[in-house]
Amino acid sequence: MKNGRGLGMRLRSKIFLASALVIAVLAGVSALSLGAVGRLVSVNREITTRTIPALSLTASAREAIPPLLGLEARAVVMGDRRYATAWTELAARIAEDLERLTEYSLSEREALHLREARAAFEEYRRLVAEEHALLHRGDRARAVRLTDAAALVLGQQVRESLDGLMAATRARVVASQTEAARLEARTWTAVLIALGAAVGLALLGTAIVARRMTRSLDLLSSATAEVAASAFREPIAVDSRDEIGALALSFNSMASQLREMEETKREFFATVSHELRSPLTSIRGAVDLLHEGAPGPLTEKQGRLTDIIGRSSERLLRLANQILEMSRLRAGLVELNRQPLDLAMLVDRVVEELHPQAEEAGVALERERYGSHFAYLGDEERLYQLVVNLGANAIRFTPHGGRVVVRIIDASPEFELQVEDTGVGIPADALPNIFDPYRQAHRDRGGTGLGLAIVRGVASAHGGRVIAESREGKGSRFTVLLPRS
Repeated sequence: MKNGRGLGMRLRSKIFLASALVIAVLAGVSALSLGAVGRLVSVNREITTRTIPALSLTASAREAIPPLLGLEARAVVMGDRRYATAWTELAARIAEDLERLTEYSLSEREALHLREARAAFEEYRRLVAEEHALLHRGDRARAVRLTDAAALVLGQQVRESLDGLMAATRARVVASQTEAARLEARTWTAVLIALGAAVGLALLGTAIVARRMTRSLDLLSSATAEVAASAFREPIAVDSRDEIGALALSFNSMASQLREMEETKREFFATVSHELRSPLTSIRGAVDLLHEGAPGPLTEKQGRLTDIIGRSSERLLRLANQILEMSRLRAGLVELNRQPLDLAMLVDRVVEELHPQAEEAGVALERERYGSHFAYLGDEERLYQLVVNLGANAIRFTPHGGRVVVRIIDASPEFELQVEDTGVGIPADALPNIFDPYRQAHRDRGGTGLGLAIVRGVASAHGGRVIAESREGKGSRFTVLLPRS
């Protein structure tokens, strides 16, 4: 046992290590890819949100310098106030653009050119202010000399500084794009190498582990199918000492016990069926004879007692039949007597049988059919009991004045048997387990908790399924889906 557990640990360790190695490589590839993508996004965001707007502002300021110089010359030479006003507005816009450029992230070289441009432009504005002062004093000649000499030189300096700023910005963009291209190429190379290594490791680890597991698992799969079909006889040959070998040993033991249990259940069902039904049937027959007065007339008290005995024996016989039927269904011992039948007529018969019970409860019982062809090959007796169980439940849980509808629908490729009510509904926490044996959503209303379990068993035996839908306080709808084939 100790050696087997050691081998089991080694097999688990191999699986874990192979998986962990692949996961680690893939995680590294993912981290590398995400980092590269993040840097590429950062470069593109920098170009889009900062570099392009900065270039646009720089170009706008640079292109405005020649018109600004022209307005200055006209204002000085011609003495027209309109040119002076236009110059003031354009100079203010250029100053604003240069100020906005300081808000962007600039390289050291770009910042130097921007400082030079701003200093030259401020000096130019100061010089123009001096020209305007000379004009105001009437010294036009000196103002013209300033315009033709110093002002022109300062304007040219501003343009040259802005040219340098644009060149530096473009150089930074080119460098960023070159770095992004290099990063992309390097990332693709690393990702492809890492992915290739991960795939190779995964294939190698999977091949090693699968080779050890596949043969035994195939045997277990085949044996499981045989057990499901009640055809398994020979135990599985165990030639490994790991977890799969232990599983095979456990499977052999389980299959042996299942065979013994199946034989025991067959004997038990046959014995209990006879031992329970015979005395209960005798009791019911004796009560019927007493009611008929065969031994002599009964007093009123004796009649009440025999009524109690009759009802109790009938309930016990019904409970015994339900338990035996549920046990057979769960054990797969029920053989269906499939015969051609008409599902619509079967629903009609059920409604007729349940009609007195519905009248006594004050519930409106209705039938509906959608479609025209309801021919089906099934066990009529068990399907009849299926619909009776659903209908009786619906009536029992529907208050006075409510409504129950038994519906048959031709919904190719299936038939739908529906029982819908306006009753108390099923609590949401009880709905998932409503078809389990001996489980009841409302224990205070009586019942054995076997009716819905039998419904599911009969539906499954016919290759179908049953669905429950309900809202507490609003009602319920049970749908049995029966395949045509």
